[in-house]
Amino acid sequence: MKVTVIGAGNVGATAAECVARLDVAQEVVMVDIKEGMPQGKALDMMESGPIHGFDTRITGTNDYGPTENSDVCIITAGLPRSPGMSRDDLLAKNTEIVGGVTEQFVEGSPDSTIIVVANPLDVMTYVAYEASGFPTHRVMGMAGVLDTGRFRAFIADALDVSIRDVQALLMGGHGDTMVPLPRYTTVGGIPVTQLLDDDTIDNIVERTKGAGGEIVDLMGTSAWYAPGAAAAEMTEAILKDNKRILPCAAYCDGAYDLHDLFIGVPVKLGTDGVEEIIEVELSSDERDSLEASAEHVHGNLEDLERLREEGEIG
Repeated sequence: MKVTVIGAGNVGATAAECVARLDVAQEVVMVDIKEGMPQGKALDMMESGPIHGFDTRITGTNDYGPTENSDVCIITAGLPRSPGMSRDDLLAKNTEIVGGVTEQFVEGSPDSTIIVVANPLDVMTYVAYEASGFPTHRVMGMAGVLDTGRFRAFIADALDVSIRDVQALLMGGHGDTMVPLPRYTTVGGIPVTQLLDDDTIDNIVERTKGAGGEIVDLMGTSAWYAPGAAAAEMTEAILKDNKRILPCAAYCDGAYDLHDLFIGVPVKLGTDGVEEIIEVELSSDERDSLEASAEHVHGNLEDLERLREEGEIG
């Protein structure tokens, strides 16, 4: 098994290391345009192998030759929004980056599965889908695992319990419109609604929605440990055919009455990628929140088409 990580920055390097430490692939290849960086980080990780006890071979490259015949590709390449950069600027730039790297990658790995981490995530997943020409089940976005992980961590902290005993579900787009679902969240099988009062749960929900921004405010840059680990967990489920039930940005064309977009929903993840979208019962309020989130994603897709029509994106 071979895994390619496109982008050797903080998120990409963390994803590569997490995959290597899981020992689920024979090789991890990191690709980046910056000469020496992916090679140096790969060498550093390889030298940690005897200490951590993994046998995965890690290589770094500035071209796509070594990525040929990859089974999974994690796309982290893209720009963060910087001061003075408009939302349209970010959308245009990252569309060009994600579309370009996807096209280069799929030439040598036409049978792979793609996991997108770049932002704005739901739209970039759609861009990768278009650029790859892959069937929808072999392209997905990472954010649901990340956002659910944050939700679980905050619940565990509030209850002073092991994170391993917290199971949660979160749906919708990646960002302020995400839809955490306390009704489907348990601690050791006990509904969290029996363990925490409504105000505490509401506060955790709001903190989860703004968790990425909280980290940016503290560090001045986006998170990388949790996003990298989330992408690695998805990679493991695919390579090991675990049939994990995980929330991913998957293509919906009828599921939850949503159409022609990638958005966070619970899926069965295995060798064939998104093998099934699982539809859970939603209350009217939960469904309204999911539809509002979908409208936000559709709005971003409309912005993408507008920028293409205006010639801002080639």
